[in-house]
Amino acid sequence: MIAQTSPDRCYTDKEYLSAGVEVKQDLSDCDILMGIKEVPVNDLLEGKTYLFFSHTKKQQLYNQHMFQAILEKKITLIDYECLEHDDGQRILGFGFFAGVVGAHNGMMAYGQRTGLYGLGRVHKQESFQELIHTYFGLKLPSIKVAITGSGRVAHGVLEVMNLLGIIEVEPDEFLERTFTYPVFTQLKGPMLYEQKETRTYHRDDFHLHPENYRCKFQPFTKMADILMNGIYWDKGMPRLFEWEDLEAKDFRIKTIADITDDREGSIPCNLGDTPIQDPEYGVDRQTREKTEPYLSGSVDIMAVGNLPNELPRDASRYFGEQLIKYVMEDLVRGGSPVIERATMVRDGVLTGPYSYMEGYAKSLNL
Repeated sequence: MIAQTSPDRCYTDKEYLSAGVEVKQDLSDCDILMGIKEVPVNDLLEGKTYLFFSHTKKQQLYNQHMFQAILEKKITLIDYECLEHDDGQRILGFGFFAGVVGAHNGMMAYGQRTGLYGLGRVHKQESFQELIHTYFGLKLPSIKVAITGSGRVAHGVLEVMNLLGIIEVEPDEFLERTFTYPVFTQLKGPMLYEQKETRTYHRDDFHLHPENYRCKFQPFTKMADILMNGIYWDKGMPRLFEWEDLEAKDFRIKTIADITDDREGSIPCNLGDTPIQDPEYGVDRQTREKTEPYLSGSVDIMAVGNLPNELPRDASRYFGEQLIKYVMEDLVRGGSPVIERATMVRDGVLTGPYSYMEGYAKSLNL
């Protein structure tokens, strides 16, 4: 096991050396290379096996050149995103800590907009445990928070809601009642979408035929102050609301933490990523243009693409634990059905489940 030297990693070279791990720059004699984010094309080593989040499964154009280089260099690519248990449940991800940081940032942004309370920045805390201590004694106004999703991201958001003492209520109560204390409601798939004709929801059918479904979120735009968005979204799926809803006088939401962060996706007014150092921007509800945050007539968007980096040591420990439990032993032994299903490219050739990407792998313009 070798760690590549790094001046800015949350675990320092010294800590790796203290643990008995060799640290060096040149990895050319390694068989398997494990990272997190996309590898720059010039750094890809020919004939190696790589594990990282390639962000190519949806044929993302911004990573097309890298994907083509992977094939040209006869690399084997195992994508973390595609590592799943037999029932389709993803094994690895930073979703929980994305949810924690995204929820905190959303609450922080609403406090800054209204001046009703104050929260500090997550990345200034050494750990999640220290972040929790900053919540003690914080009194929140009677705000209403709508949370979408049921996966790891949503679990992280719920953790922060509970730590802040925000009370959960049923969706119908959320829409019908006024409260004298802060509340949230969680909206999962059946509460968000319905088949246009049968008015039912079946998860597998929804993912296969999203065009046959409509979204039921619109009433919540009139009753929520904050939206924490943690749902999976792909092209063809209905959005939570449309620009026309945003322009309506009764659109109440002031702060949107788009934690899943799909540009112009389930949140149409997500106009692009924000950096950790400056996590919010405004969007004018009438002109649809990006503005400074906290302005009258705008809605504030938090759309940071690397949220777990604000709690890097906690997120790394969590990710590594799952990797050790479910992947590492099989990887060292030479493979498993789980690893086989996640292998997008083997020795520079697309594997069967990913043959749909053939055009993406060859053409510079889809």
